[in-house]
Amino acid sequence: MAIVLVRIDDRLVHGQIVQGWLKNIAVDKIAVASDFVANDNMQKILMSLSVPNNVSLDIKTVEEITQSIINGEYEKLRTMIIAAKPEEILYMVDKGANFKQVNVGGMHYAQDKKQVLKNVFVDDKDIEVLKILFQKGIELEGRILPLDERINVMEAIGKSFYKK
Repeated sequence: MAIVLVRIDDRLVHGQIVQGWLKNIAVDKIAVASDFVANDNMQKILMSLSVPNNVSLDIKTVEEITQSIINGEYEKLRTMIIAAKPEEILYMVDKGANFKQVNVGGMHYAQDKKQVLKNVFVDDKDIEVLKILFQKGIELEGRILPLDERINVMEAIGKSFYKK
């Protein structure tokens, strides 16, 4: 048991997580790392309503989730960590979280972002942070759902930004 999935998804907990991932990877806990949601009671309530009763939900700031990881609080249960942005994952790694792989599942369109995968749009800052994670030896795999083809995110970025 332990952390079974680390995911970047700017929607955090939503239908693809509940209907797609939870049924295929059988987690006991979802840990949402979000300063915004941790400080917004309405967002916490809405997310808690979407999670099945047999899965616990831990919503904390990025710093608090990081401390929980370092303290081993997620080692006893099959846990999915979800953060909205690559820099939140980098923060966790820089503070001591030992992630081998990160699923880049949903980074949606915004101005100045370029599409590199079906559900992944990035800007220069995102690319820089993803490169740092990759250089730290973390596999960055892109897929929306667990049965989708695994795509190397760094290769997809290269192909999208360096087309001839």
